[in-house]
Amino acid sequence: MVFLRRPDEPTDGFAQYLDEEQATRGFVPNYAYCFADRPDVAVAWKALNRTIVAGMDRRTYELASIAVARARRSTYCTTAHSKFLRDICDDPDALAAIETDPDGGALPARDQAVYRFARAVATDASAVTQAQIDGLRAQGFSDGDIAGIAYAAAARMFFTAVRTTGIFCRPS
Repeated sequence: MVFLRRPDEPTDGFAQYLDEEQATRGFVPNYAYCFADRPDVAVAWKALNRTIVAGMDRRTYELASIAVARARRSTYCTTAHSKFLRDICDDPDALAAIETDPDGGALPARDQAVYRFARAVATDASAVTQAQIDGLRAQGFSDGDIAGIAYAAAARMFFTAVRTTGIFCRPS
């Protein structure tokens, strides 16, 4: 599904963005093309995301990202963050638990709290309850930790929405 056409001539900023992606990753991921008209948005999103990740436990970030990706039905983000959970966080057991129960019910209680809260933020943030916050606190999360999970969920929702629409996501 692609509703918008890629620009015939990429902007100088977009060409620079593609070069940076190539230099950083050794390839240009297909999501880079989602930002063909607005590479400044990609740069800002990446800076926001790096800031969010830097302020929280990476494993918690990945669990929250997977929960949001699944809630938003993004196989792209689910796959990417599952790989990060397995490879970067060295946690194939959590990944197996999510495979066993995609709603997070097979995860340990602390991880379930993260997973369910992130999913709640992704599906209806206005319906988050004090009981959910208290449940996270009971699992040892500080208010800053809880805010980090909400930030991670919100950032993932932005990217998932842009990526899922298919805007320019495939090179011509």
